[in-house]
Amino acid sequence: MFENTYKDRFTMLSGSYMLERLSTPMEKVDVVLDTDTYNEVDDQFALAYSLLVPERINVEAVYAAPFLNDRAASPADGMVKSYNEIQTVLGLMGRKESMPVLKGSDRFLENPADPVRSPAALDLVERAMRRKEKPLYVLAIGCPVNIASALLIEPAIREKIIVVWLGSHPPYWMSAREFNCSQDIISSQVLYNSGVPFVNIPCKNVAEHLRTSVPELKACIAGTSRISDYLYSIVKDYSKGDPVWSKVIWDISTVAYLVNPSWIPTQIIHAPVLTDHHTFSLDARRHFMRVAIDANRDLVFADMFARLNACGN
Repeated sequence: MFENTYKDRFTMLSGSYMLERLSTPMEKVDVVLDTDTYNEVDDQFALAYSLLVPERINVEAVYAAPFLNDRAASPADGMVKSYNEIQTVLGLMGRKESMPVLKGSDRFLENPADPVRSPAALDLVERAMRRKEKPLYVLAIGCPVNIASALLIEPAIREKIIVVWLGSHPPYWMSAREFNCSQDIISSQVLYNSGVPFVNIPCKNVAEHLRTSVPELKACIAGTSRISDYLYSIVKDYSKGDPVWSKVIWDISTVAYLVNPSWIPTQIIHAPVLTDHHTFSLDARRHFMRVAIDANRDLVFADMFARLNACGN
């Protein structure tokens, strides 16, 4: 249970502090992006999009997160493939030499007493602890082991960062089982239990609205830039030629929240308990967090497509 596992490690921040930190971002923010980039084809869109909104987002670094599915032989293999895919996207955008990219964890957490001291987790600790008043936003669009490890290594970073994570389902849903959440349930529990200022973008009924198709991508971005052509091609290949098919580009939800919070409306709730059974238990005595409740699909894609068309690479 939370009280036994985390009591000695995390002292809860005050409710007023949490509410202040969880106010919707109205100005330009500094960001690190934590991504399992080779897992599907949506992380590549999120990485590109985050770099195309310089008036709203300053990306300081990119971290490679592990994953395990039919595109990776192990979590370590997934992390390395993600690291390489980050480099591919940055190269297509002319940013490969200017953007720090760090390798993340080569495994999932086995218990919350044993964080993985990866280059990504250690960089997040160091980068966060250098902050003065302005918080560092952590956009997490994969398994949250790098962020959880950083929190466990140095709990004081909770006062320096705000985590925006694409993962799990809404607290009212029958199950929390979702790829980013369930492949490392311990890391996900750390996010919900640590008391870090936390904005959750659930998949069911929220991020799942962000769907596109091969014909739409061909009509809207193909032929406009190297990165646009790459994004179009990886979705086309992923579709395997199915003419009646669409793909959720889940991860752009986190970027869209920072670009224009009205596109991803949210509300303040008490953080639910994420159980070992991958379900939620509600408790009004818990700390505050923010959760997304909807996504304006058309406005998000219109903005991203316009920026891809104008990027000129």
